[in-house]
Amino acid sequence: MNHWINYFVSVPFLVNAAEIVIIVAVVFLFYRRFIYKTSSEKFVHGLIGLAGMWMASWIFEWLGLNILGVFMRWVAMFLSIGLVVIFQPELRQFLGMMGHVNFMRTLFSPHFATDASTAEKSKKSVDEILKATEYMSRAHTGALMVFSSEFGGGFEKAGVKINADITSELLLTIFFNKTPLHDGAVVISGNRIVSAGTILPLTENKDLNWRYGTRHRAAIGMSENSNAHVLVVSEETGDISIAYNGAIKKYDTAKKLRTELGKIFGI
Repeated sequence: MNHWINYFVSVPFLVNAAEIVIIVAVVFLFYRRFIYKTSSEKFVHGLIGLAGMWMASWIFEWLGLNILGVFMRWVAMFLSIGLVVIFQPELRQFLGMMGHVNFMRTLFSPHFATDASTAEKSKKSVDEILKATEYMSRAHTGALMVFSSEFGGGFEKAGVKINADITSELLLTIFFNKTPLHDGAVVISGNRIVSAGTILPLTENKDLNWRYGTRHRAAIGMSENSNAHVLVVSEETGDISIAYNGAIKKYDTAKKLRTELGKIFGI
């Protein structure tokens, strides 16, 4: 008994326990910030299942069940190859996220940690976007807006650089159907319009409703390839929708839209 007590209170054990706690905490933080409720979550679940199969094969062999162990190992090996093919979009998004320049800053920076000045700017941005969006909805003016602080693939650099404060007047001017930039997307990062006229990747999902036009397919495609929320105003119906994580949802009241925009801007 004394031997076990001495072991558990020994310095090496405490150091190892602290290391395990730190690893678990970092992995959990990473999962909650970047994986939870995204399309990459399915890929991570697949990796966990695959790791379980490899572990099971070792356990079977350790128990002397060699046939089961070898069978499980071969199954895990084939699934390892299949995982890359099956979850190719999720893997691409996962690796793109890992390659972000500001990845570590984003990991340890809480989404809601903004000072009063930034919060006030964000509230004003939401008001301006809502004002412009409601007007375009009534006028049946098509629009596409991408909201994200982290991008992959250089989408924010593909259009015409704007780098301006968010105002309803500027958004309405950009999406006016006689301007050269109205067909592309406006990219918004923080409280700034970064660029306009940006061409987004179209989704490859063949199960989408045929009623979805190019703007909606571009919004869904962008949300599949990044952590961005993408707002769409339909030119045909005036409907307002937001795409995120490969899915799209329509907002039929200003109150619901304001609430969702508030969540996107962290206010």
